[in-house]
Amino acid sequence: MSPHLRHVCHTVGTLEVPDEVSLIYTISGCPLRCPGCHSADLRDPDLGSSLDPATFASALDRYRGLASCVCFLGGEWQPASLIELLQLAHARGFSTCLYTGHDAVDDAIAVHLDYLKLGPFIAARGGLDRPGTNQRFLDLRRGVDLTHRFQRHGSRALDLAA
Repeated sequence: MSPHLRHVCHTVGTLEVPDEVSLIYTISGCPLRCPGCHSADLRDPDLGSSLDPATFASALDRYRGLASCVCFLGGEWQPASLIELLQLAHARGFSTCLYTGHDAVDDAIAVHLDYLKLGPFIAARGGLDRPGTNQRFLDLRRGVDLTHRFQRHGSRALDLAA
C-alpha cells in the first residue's frame, strides 16, 4: 500500500477551475524548488494531515451539491495515492483537476483528470493571469487550452457576466 498524500488544508474556490466550484486540496511534500515559489513551506513532506481515502470520501460526501470539482494543488509525486483519490472523486460525480509545476504529467495520472495546469512558476513570466506566462491550463475532456480564461486583457476589468 502506498503512503497517503498529506494536505495542509482544503478550501472551496471559484478561481482555480473555470466554470467550476472546486474543493481545493493543498498537498505538502512538493519536490520542486521553483525560484520565487509562494508556497515554499509546502516542500516539507511531513506538513499537514494524512489524506486517506476514507477521509477524502467523507469530505466529498459533505461537499456534494456544493462543489463540482476537486482540485489538487500538487500530489503527482505520489501517483498511486493521487490516482486513488481522483478515482474516488469521479465515482462520486466530481470533475478533477491537478495543478503541477511540471511541463507534463504521467499518462497514468492524466487519464483521471478533467483539467490540468502545467508549468513551473517563473517569476519573470508570471502565473496564469499574465499573457506571457509559460503556464497552461487545459481542459483535457475537450482538448482545449483555457489559459486565456485567467487573463485580463488590457486594462479591462474581469467581466463577471461573461
